[in-house]
Formats: sequence, structure tokens, C-alpha cells
Amino acid sequence: MHVEIREATADDWPAIWPFFHQIVAAGETFTYPADLGPEEARGWWMLEPPNRTVVALDGSGTVIGSAKMNNNQNGNGSHVASASYMVDPAHGGRGVGRALVEYSLEWARAAGFRSMQFNAVVETNKHAVRLYEDIGFAIVGTVPDAFHHPVHGDTGLHVMWRPL
Repeated sequence: MHVEIREATADDWPAIWPFFHQIVAAGETFTYPADLGPEEARGWWMLEPPNRTVVALDGSGTVIGSAKMNNNQNGNGSHVASASYMVDPAHGGRGVGRALVEYSLEWARAAGFRSMQFNAVVETNKHAVRLYEDIGFAIVGTVPDAFHHPVHGDTGLHVMWRPL
């Protein structure tokens, strides 16, 4: 599947919100509150420059995924990037997530970051863990029982990292 990725605009939020809400409300992959409302969620996802939020579009121009990219820490840790990704579940398994991750790595390199770190990859999110490892991320640590999974109970959160 061909995926176009472009800067997100305020007009994209109504297309992002339905799958954002579905993913967050399921409570299986993000540490966001499951009852997060649309306006508060917009503030968490739609980042201001120099950080960035993008959308992934299919061939018809439909928003099928999104990513937010930012510095992982401030000050003396600001040389490490981070990112989060959401793919509309109706479009999973078609390479949208991979395209978003690869795009975010290009963005981070161009912005001068030296590495990328994910702080909280849910251990049971096997598809994401496998994708990140395939793209060169390593699990550098796991915080045991740090995530209350609605199906699997308490599970670990991986910290994943890769150089750029």
C-alpha cells in the first residue's frame, strides 16, 4: 500500500480522533487515560513546533494513521528524540506503522537528534515491539508490572532505543 505522510493540520483532528479514541479507550497500548476526551486528547497529540504531528494518508486521501514526534527530554537530554504512532485499526497490517516509524526517524535525523527512545512500549504489544526491533530499536530495559493491561493484567513497559 502506498502511504503519503504530511504535516497534520487542525483540520485533520476530526479524522484522527475516532481511531485515537478507539485505541486509547481499549487501554491495551497507550498510557493515556482511557476516558480522555477529544479536546484534551487534541492537546496531547497535536504538537506545536519544533515538535511535529503528521498524518498518514491512503491513495484516496483518507487519514489512516498519525504520529507525533518530539524531544524525549528537555535540557541536557534534548538530543534524544521520541515518537508515538497510531494506525487506524481498520488499516493495520498494511505497512502504515512502518512508514510512520521510518518517517519519524528521518525527521529526527534531519532535526539533529542523535538517537530515538520510546519510554513506554507495552510488553504485550508484540506487533509494535517486533516492528521496532526490525527497524533497529533495542529493548534497553523493562519496568515490570508498570502497565495495567485490561486482558493480561499487570505487564511490563519496555524502554526501547536506537542510535540515529
